[in-house]
Amino acid sequence: MTLRNRFEDEAPFKARRKPRREDIRGHYYRDTTAIIHSSPFRRLKHKTQVFFAPSNDHICTRMEHVLHVASIASAICRPLGLDTELAWAIGVGHDLGHTPFGHVGERIISKLSEERGLGAFEHEVNSLRVVDFLADNGRGLNLTYAVRDGIVCHNGESLRMRIKPTFQVRDLDSITSREGLVPATYEGAVVRFSDSIAYLGRDWEDAYRLGILKDRTLPAIVSERLGTTNGQIIDTLVSDIISGASEEEGIGFSEKVYEAVVEFSRFNTENIYRSEILNGYTRYFTRLLRLIIDYLEDLYSDYGLDEKGYMSEHNMLAAGFYNHIKDIHGRYIEHEGSDRRMVIDYIAGMTDNFSLDCANEILKPEHLNSEIEQSITGRWFDARR
Repeated sequence: MTLRNRFEDEAPFKARRKPRREDIRGHYYRDTTAIIHSSPFRRLKHKTQVFFAPSNDHICTRMEHVLHVASIASAICRPLGLDTELAWAIGVGHDLGHTPFGHVGERIISKLSEERGLGAFEHEVNSLRVVDFLADNGRGLNLTYAVRDGIVCHNGESLRMRIKPTFQVRDLDSITSREGLVPATYEGAVVRFSDSIAYLGRDWEDAYRLGILKDRTLPAIVSERLGTTNGQIIDTLVSDIISGASEEEGIGFSEKVYEAVVEFSRFNTENIYRSEILNGYTRYFTRLLRLIIDYLEDLYSDYGLDEKGYMSEHNMLAAGFYNHIKDIHGRYIEHEGSDRRMVIDYIAGMTDNFSLDCANEILKPEHLNSEIEQSITGRWFDARR
């Protein structure tokens, strides 16, 4: 089966927010290179996927997850005649807006955001915000419309049996929630299913590695219809999507396979995502992130853009935060007319380990060396060009 996106005009899907002369890489491969060279992408290697385990090299990180999604999506698109470069770009960019500490961190930051009158925080919407604005010190990555649309519509946690793309261009700037979003392209729909495919079996295997699950037993419907290893499960789901794709019904699972996917998701939710260890994460990381946001808000309220005030704190977090807001404050005013989201955006972009370092700096700061004001590199500062 070969699919074609039903565009009356493909040009709007390749359009960028700021026009630029294209080069030999093509539109979508160029987007991939912009994403993988960005700071938000680099930080994914130190962000939790599901389990906070920085010392365990065998537990899936957020960077590994996005690469899995991109490779699965490309594998599905290839036999369907779809654009693998578009799928790859959406795949590697879809989680750039994720928080530290995975979905636990996302729920905490969402609560903190709502308490401040900023609305709910959803990583899909924030991923679009990252590529459009936050990346590159407020300049964004200037990606094509099709990639931006696929990123904001990637909600793989909301299981669907089938999706038919809209093939329509809409105002992505007006999106404030992931609810009800449907991708404009087949490739965007493929990435959405690939997100689910990538995490279902891998989360189950990681939970077994960490001892959260005491054995590898799966519900009978899952083992019989999908397989008993992550590799078998991925192969079954990818093959099912490829064989069932059609212009009439779009992208999705067969009824028999979808029933098993729903049961697999229910099993993981009850036995992994609601497990005692993840509940423990919630309590601990809530205290940690509240400590950081309260401290940074107090700093900004007291010192504004006064460098001396931040340096008088004698800790690297205050110095690093000043370095950040000095570079990006003007962009907030120009882009949004307000700096209200500046602190929450800063915390949402942190890695797990950096968040822990921030808490340590508040409570037990490292020694500020005499050259801190001239420092432009290191873990506390993003390197300047």
